Amino acid sequence: MRITNQRSRTKAPTDKRSSWDDAGERIQKVLARLGLGSRREIEEWIKAGRIAINGKPAERGDRYRKGDRVTVNGRPIDIAKRSEAPTRVLIYHKPIGEVVSRRDPEGRPVIFTRLPKPMTGRWIAVGRLDINTQGLLLVTNNGELANRLMHPSQEIEREYAVRVLGPVNDEMLTRLSNGVLLEDGPARFETIEPAGGEGANRWFRVTLKEGRNRIVRRLWESQGITVSRLIRTRFAGIRLPPRLRAGTTYELPAEDVGDLMRSVGLEAEKVAAGRRTGHRHRGDKGARSGRR
Repeated sequence: MRITNQRSRTKAPTDKRSSWDDAGERIQKVLARLGLGSRREIEEWIKAGRIAINGKPAERGDRYRKGDRVTVNGRPIDIAKRSEAPTRVLIYHKPIGEVVSRRDPEGRPVIFTRLPKPMTGRWIAVGRLDINTQGLLLVTNNGELANRLMHPSQEIEREYAVRVLGPVNDEMLTRLSNGVLLEDGPARFETIEPAGGEGANRWFRVTLKEGRNRIVRRLWESQGITVSRLIRTRFAGIRLPPRLRAGTTYELPAEDVGDLMRSVGLEAEKVAAGRRTGHRHRGDKGARSGRR
């Protein structure tokens, strides 16, 4: 699997993972890159007093310098050792009925119980799919990569296969392409292409460059059209493998991880041993890698 280049330039600066200058690096950025959580989550931990540097509670603007002692919830974090772990990225084929969350107060199934356990850090979901949406979801152990892929400034293109219920005419498609005003601001599809179907049910292939909550469904609903099925098929140049069953994962080869990192302005890592080819994993807690 190769990743398609979406842009000729990147908006984020190159980020050298293996070294820090004398000024250090913001602590939330360091810990996010190690996969302890997203940058936003770690900033909340700082506010709650859960992170300390050299025995003192960390503040949001604090920087990590080589040799600093960092603890999270009183537990020491070996930043030098964790920094050696290669970035990993999984494609998860999310089925309908699962929630993109670590736990759900209503007791619904959550995606993280279906993923193989990472050797260091934890998986971070790149954005979300709602409970009724199926398809491609990226997860990574690199919080900085996740943060950049989710940031609106990157304008990452997403593609969906969408089945709609109701009569669709050319005027509607024109409005959806030109832009409509939703309750949280204007939105539009970059492209809309018919993809089959007949009668009341028709399929379309749509792309857009933002990930606001339920944005695809709300755009169609603005035209009085109901979405009866929604599948995300592409994100950041990565396509959902056609034979990847719902509830299972595929691990990107290191070459593709490097392409993905470069696409958002991060320095790609060297190919780690054993990471040259992709692997499929079964969708359960005891997942093991298998052949492609």
